[in-house]
Amino acid sequence: MDYDGREEDPDAGMAADLDLESRLTDDHHQSLRLWLRMLSCTTRIENEIRSRLRTTFGITLPRFDLMAQLERHPDGLRMGELSKRMMVTGGNITGITDQLEREALVVRVQDVKDRRASAVRLTEAGRAAFAEMAAVHERWIEEMLADVPVEDKAAMIALLSTMKRKLRVEDSAES
Repeated sequence: MDYDGREEDPDAGMAADLDLESRLTDDHHQSLRLWLRMLSCTTRIENEIRSRLRTTFGITLPRFDLMAQLERHPDGLRMGELSKRMMVTGGNITGITDQLEREALVVRVQDVKDRRASAVRLTEAGRAAFAEMAAVHERWIEEMLADVPVEDKAAMIALLSTMKRKLRVEDSAES
């Protein structure tokens, strides 16, 4: 603890560690500090995963994410549903789908419930490619978080779950 009862920042004074948190001062609220710390950690992990996916598999993170969504839904998902799940525009989904379709990893199929609409589904080649990538991706995440003790991971998951629930309640109250 420092002189005013706050936890000391173990990263303080690391000049080479310039990221989103580098704009903070002691005057900033704890909530802002927390948000930027979470964002900094997420960004670091995401950037490393992006780089490894590109280097190892020649694929982008958005393409990997779209395949992950489809892997959970063997019958496929409509473009609008993919857009909602991935929190990106329909145009982005169309572009990613077009790329994956050219590589024969996904296919557009007529929606059985509405013949005017189509769904996107992984091909067999897409399923096989995603299974390989997902297994390696999981090992990368394990490796990156290996130094975090199991009990700390459990505590963070519980705390972030509470935060997510509260944010969800606030979102629904605003709607």
